[in-house]
Amino acid sequence: MNSVTPFRITVCGIDELSGHCKTGASHVLSILDPDHPVPEAFGRFGEHAKLELRFHDVIEEDPGMVPPREPDVARILAFGRSLAAEPPDTAHLLIHCHAGISRSTAAMALTLAQERPTLSAREIMREIVRMRPKAWPNLRVIEIGDAMLGRNGEIVAAAAMVYRLQLESRPQLAEFMTLGRRSREVAAADVTSGPG
Repeated sequence: MNSVTPFRITVCGIDELSGHCKTGASHVLSILDPDHPVPEAFGRFGEHAKLELRFHDVIEEDPGMVPPREPDVARILAFGRSLAAEPPDTAHLLIHCHAGISRSTAAMALTLAQERPTLSAREIMREIVRMRPKAWPNLRVIEIGDAMLGRNGEIVAAAAMVYRLQLESRPQLAEFMTLGRRSREVAAADVTSGPG
């Protein structure tokens, strides 16, 4: 735990869940595709509060896909607030999605922005990249949460900083994200300015 994270946070993908069975997570935020089975690893977790959300990792309306919506983000924020009832030395939030890169890091960003309202969104995103170097927060989740938290686009701008950072080290991601109908994230990186 440090000045950025008010409680212990772990972010991971489905393939990593089995390695966290005995880490003492008090709260688990599970974000899965709508038709994906519940990961078997949860059968080996200890007692914990759990929120399971079902939506695809998309940022636009797309036939056959379930995008994240306001009620989903509202539930993420409410779940984050429930951690305040836990003693600081036992509160441990584990957030996972399929790869631990997009939906989960967006949820982590909003949870931290809610719990640390005086921290800049850039500081929050820097911590997310430190904890999860491949982070690429889902822009739609970020946009909805930014509005709900009244941050006036600050979290959205900080997410764009992350996209730029990732594209600087892995420029091939631009084509991959564009083909995946996430060109708005790539475009956001191009207009971001200032230190990373």
